[in-house]
Amino acid sequence: MRPPMKPLKPLDEALADLLGHAVLLAGADTVTTLDADGRVLAQECTSVLHVPPQDNSSMDGYAVRCADVAAVGVALPVSQRIAAGSAGAPLQPGTAARIFTGAPVPAGADAVLMQEDCEVLEDGRVRINAVPRPGQWIRRAGEDITRGAVVLQAGTRITPAGMGLAASIGLHQLQVARRPRVALFSTGDELVMPGDVPPEQMRPGAIYNSNRFFLRAMLLRLGCEVTDFGIVPDRRDATIDALRQASNAHDLILTSGGVSVGEEDHIKPAVESLGTLDLWQIAMKPGKPFAYGQIPREKGSAHFMGLPGNPVSSFLTFALLVRPFVLRLQGVQDVAPQSIAVRADFTWTKADKRREFLRVRHNTTGGLDLFNNQSSGVLTSAAWGDGVVDNPAGQTIEPGDTVQFIAFSELLS
Repeated sequence: MRPPMKPLKPLDEALADLLGHAVLLAGADTVTTLDADGRVLAQECTSVLHVPPQDNSSMDGYAVRCADVAAVGVALPVSQRIAAGSAGAPLQPGTAARIFTGAPVPAGADAVLMQEDCEVLEDGRVRINAVPRPGQWIRRAGEDITRGAVVLQAGTRITPAGMGLAASIGLHQLQVARRPRVALFSTGDELVMPGDVPPEQMRPGAIYNSNRFFLRAMLLRLGCEVTDFGIVPDRRDATIDALRQASNAHDLILTSGGVSVGEEDHIKPAVESLGTLDLWQIAMKPGKPFAYGQIPREKGSAHFMGLPGNPVSSFLTFALLVRPFVLRLQGVQDVAPQSIAVRADFTWTKADKRREFLRVRHNTTGGLDLFNNQSSGVLTSAAWGDGVVDNPAGQTIEPGDTVQFIAFSELLS
């Protein structure tokens, strides 16, 4: 008698288990700040100066003493001109200083009037047509960053704004986490690479290997160094050889296909013959056939992740399980995608016992439309959509219901 099947592991439990195995990779790289986009900081960035370094003007105009401009219509001689990058002399009482955006405010001045509120007279004096308030249009020293402040924490994934922030405190190089080394291959005798065989010459049963393209792209977006092992034949010996070779020089082995329970699905027994398989099948739809394990090597072990062969299943298990794992290997702590509440403008009556991820996109009225075919083999749904509805197990959806939406921009960045 066949033993009873174990219940499928819930997605949140599976992710927690995976992240428990995701130990920060040893080593770090030094990169120029110009080349740091997308990398993960290995050490915090602390400012040794104030930003801005001194009080400066946020407008083109005139620096004045408020005590000298008690009423509208006061005319003051212009005692100096201060451009950005230069320093003026202390402001003499009863005078104004012509000043430009970013220029240091001279000592003695306590306000800046924008030039639209001033009028230059024929004799060179400037008439003030508004009464200034103390501190008006002045950016204070340290207003953005104070000396000694940590501006970027270790484990931060650097964005263009983060690059600018690091540059603003004078950092031209950054210590970042080492790039994860990932071996990628697909299994399946039915797979053909675009360019190898033209469509009109495809043999019966053959399909183009689409998974290879989006998986490689998503790995590169996460900062990985990718070795593409191509397509491995549907034979156990070939699968074992590929896994053994890939484990030697890589932190993670990522495969697609061959993780189900058919006679031609060799990944599970191949991994178990070389190492351990700690996770097998997830209570999510699409994406049930997901596997995690480890393959020992001379020093330590390589992580293994097996994704389903159906393209949407592979796409979503990568986004929801592989992506957070790879980020955690680099030291990122906050790896959960953010969901938002959105109105559903569709009907979903096919409640499933598994947690579902439905491909949707926003419409012009702020609601979500559902792609008409939610099959795990229809990659068009992922290209058409701009995100997924995270639908709990057993849940139907009616128009007007509030659902949880996860944008692809959250899952693919």
